[in-house]
Amino acid sequence: MHSQAPRYFALIPAAGVGARMAAGGPKQYLHLGGKPMLRHTLDAFLSSERISHTFVVVSEGDPHIDAVAPSHGVTVLRCGGATRMESIRNGLAAMAAMAEPVRDIDWVLVHDAARPGLTAGLIDKLIIEVGVHPVGGLLALPVVDTVKRAEAGAVSTISRDALWLAQTPQMFRLGLLREALAAATDAAAVTDDASAVEAIGHAPLLVEGHPRNLKVTLPCDIPIAEMYLAAP
Repeated sequence: MHSQAPRYFALIPAAGVGARMAAGGPKQYLHLGGKPMLRHTLDAFLSSERISHTFVVVSEGDPHIDAVAPSHGVTVLRCGGATRMESIRNGLAAMAAMAEPVRDIDWVLVHDAARPGLTAGLIDKLIIEVGVHPVGGLLALPVVDTVKRAEAGAVSTISRDALWLAQTPQMFRLGLLREALAAATDAAAVTDDASAVEAIGHAPLLVEGHPRNLKVTLPCDIPIAEMYLAAP
């Protein structure tokens, strides 16, 4: 446990209220394929032999997490903030302050609770392809559709060459990620962890993900996610 080799940890911010889902409660607890969405996400990390431990950040008064988180391999951090970025900052600080701390050189895979289609195979692919990259990387999908910009009544076509859609996990060393999020003062400009890292001058590696790793945001996303979860 005290080896100098970097370890891999998962961090799942799950303090959101799911306003766009209109589900009457936090969307991470909606049942998909027989169990809560968040449990699918936790199970993906638990099924990966490369992940040393998984942390999930929830709001202080979350009444649901105890019935969802398994009794092994997962630590619940009740330090969720008003924004995703604040929840991650708080979670990273808690991880670094534990009796057996996550170190600056250890890798942290930050993953959206609302991406239940993650698999151990995708986690392994990200870890293997990032390897010893000096910055880190994230799962992403190359844009395949024609992209349009509508602005001031005019419509134009944008080249999709070199465009990617970011997914999660996004994997960076704890020290770099804490530095990047501490420097991020404009929450609107930092839409994911990678954008915070990019803002301080680093270029993460893009690793091709899979459509099954979609983010469940709107009610129409639910049957698509369930289709992928039901697939062998």
